[in-house]
Amino acid sequence: MGAAVLALGVGALTASGCVWYVPALVDLRAGADRPVSRRLAAASCVTGWATAAVLVPLLLLGTPVRPLLALAAAGVGGGAALHVRAAARRRYERRETASCWAALDPPTPPPTPFRRRTTTLRWAGAGLLAAVLTVTLVMVRSLLA
Repeated sequence: MGAAVLALGVGALTASGCVWYVPALVDLRAGADRPVSRRLAAASCVTGWATAAVLVPLLLLGTPVRPLLALAAAGVGGGAALHVRAAARRRYERRETASCWAALDPPTPPPTPFRRRTTTLRWAGAGLLAAVLTVTLVMVRSLLA
């Protein structure tokens, strides 16, 4: 009875995992339309769920525990290896994309010399001071008149 209950639980879990393995199958089916890292991650996902799906009939047939554990370990190991490879490929693709975008960035203008900036600030300050004095004189004149 224990193996049948375990098979039922693994089968129910595998059926409910369709939210992960169906989109992964779609990514695999799309082929070259998806990046390599995404296809590797999808293969990792499908490998894990397929391992669980293969265990269900073997549990119902009464297969000894050691072969079941060996199959589960092989499936988990293969899925983990694909997942690590997908992560490495994703990092490579991101670096490649960043370098392509960096090549498209316009060159930065040369820095403005300090002297030119201070001259601009002096002229702006003098203009603001002149405006304040003008407004003050106009207001004083209108009050005295």
